[in-house]
Amino acid sequence: MTQSAERAPRTRIGAWLARPLTSFHLVVTIAVLLTVLGLVMVLSSSSVESVAQDGSAYGKFVSQLIFAGLGMVIFYVALMIPVRMMRRFALPAFGITIVMLMLVLIPGIGTKSQGTRGWFVIAGFSLQPSELAKIAFAVWGAHLLATRRRGGASLKEMLIPLVPAALLVFVLIVLQPDLGTTISLAIILLALLWFAGLPLKIFLGMLGAGAAAAVTLALTAGYRSARVQAFFNPSADPQGDGYQARQAKYALADGSIFGEGLGQSRAKWSYLPNAHNDFIFAIIGEELGFIGAGAVIGLFALFIYTGLRIARRSVDPFLQLLTSTATAWITGQAFINIGYVIGLLPVTGLQLPLVSAGGTSTATTLLMFGLVANAARHEPEAVSALYSGQDGRVSRLLRLPKPAAYVPPRPRGAAVVRPQETRKVRPTREQQSASRAQRRAGHDDPRRSVDDRRRTDDNRGRSANPGSSANPGSSANPGRGANRGRSAADDQTHRPMTDRGRPTRQRDPRPGERGTRR
Repeated sequence: MTQSAERAPRTRIGAWLARPLTSFHLVVTIAVLLTVLGLVMVLSSSSVESVAQDGSAYGKFVSQLIFAGLGMVIFYVALMIPVRMMRRFALPAFGITIVMLMLVLIPGIGTKSQGTRGWFVIAGFSLQPSELAKIAFAVWGAHLLATRRRGGASLKEMLIPLVPAALLVFVLIVLQPDLGTTISLAIILLALLWFAGLPLKIFLGMLGAGAAAAVTLALTAGYRSARVQAFFNPSADPQGDGYQARQAKYALADGSIFGEGLGQSRAKWSYLPNAHNDFIFAIIGEELGFIGAGAVIGLFALFIYTGLRIARRSVDPFLQLLTSTATAWITGQAFINIGYVIGLLPVTGLQLPLVSAGGTSTATTLLMFGLVANAARHEPEAVSALYSGQDGRVSRLLRLPKPAAYVPPRPRGAAVVRPQETRKVRPTREQQSASRAQRRAGHDDPRRSVDDRRRTDDNRGRSANPGSSANPGSSANPGRGANRGRSAADDQTHRPMTDRGRPTRQRDPRPGERGTRR
């Protein structure tokens, strides 16, 4: 059994996973399923509150639907962005988001909601610049570390200016204040440094420093301290700070295995605050049961596998860092949200990506999914398949351009070696005539035997003096009789000679060659 046969997939799933565009199809499928599930659950969980506020059950759903449609357009645009353009505009985009984070802190420009001044309200639509800052920081950080790692950067070059820039963003977000977004940004920073190859000791030190800073921030502000205390002692204030987490557990318990049915939740009737946003996973567990909640967790677990698969199969260091960081960020945020809903973590306010209601969060998460799908199309096997015409139905339907193959950049200081064209030197006339004479004589060929040389000399002597033949019956003008009297050796000497001085052999006609002249 050959090595290729041993590596061949033995199941249908293995054969499907071995296809070149499987990663791209998985990312698109996960993004669509999570977006559709989020729209359905936002409609179900926000209908009661929308009726109470706007008089219509579709108020929050329409807003979420608009942002989801905008996010799909952004997803499609992200698929078409070349990698060079992505890296070229990474730093300017990050600078623009920092300016937006500064402007949102100014009263009259930024809008305060739920105790946080972190939104721009334009024509009735809210925009959260901290969500844009997370994506811009991830792309710029991947570009910076990929460039530094290529040149064999030292530890100082790896940490500076990445860590100071992250600290600046941390300060601007803490001033809003927004602990959940700060935790998301910390996940992005740690993921960038981990996948870039930061030494383990330094990484653990930064992780410990980040945990200490998070605990300090959680205990300084009044509402954050109350959440932490409610987590460690839920029965201390069941109708106050611990009310939301307690109602989420009741909703999950009511769902049991198969759930109460879609739209049949009782917790959304003003029992569970923010049921359509931070605690939407509790509504999923109540209406769809353990099976529906497990399906959501399974989709995020599948995204972990897909993202790490793309990072492993990519050859571009920038795409490797960007894909792995996006995977860690999205799934880390998802499991933190699920963790505080089921009571394993204190409430932080992080949303469930693509499922919770939130226009800016949904659009920016779809942008990140689009960048990951773009990286999936840049896998070497995917590039070869796309250029060979195996683009598939999705690529043909979306009319996506063919990705450019990755070309490793030239190291710094390396000389550019240009291949020189070799020209064939044409021999002179004297050399050509000498080579012809050698081929005719054949004396310079050491592989010829002495008998062949003697036969050639005898043949030349006969042609020069035909009357001195050894055959007494031969005349000066021999006819057919003389030809009949030749021996097999004489016939062999009269055959045409090859370049090496050997007589050619006549072959019999092959079975398929009819009418061939001998």
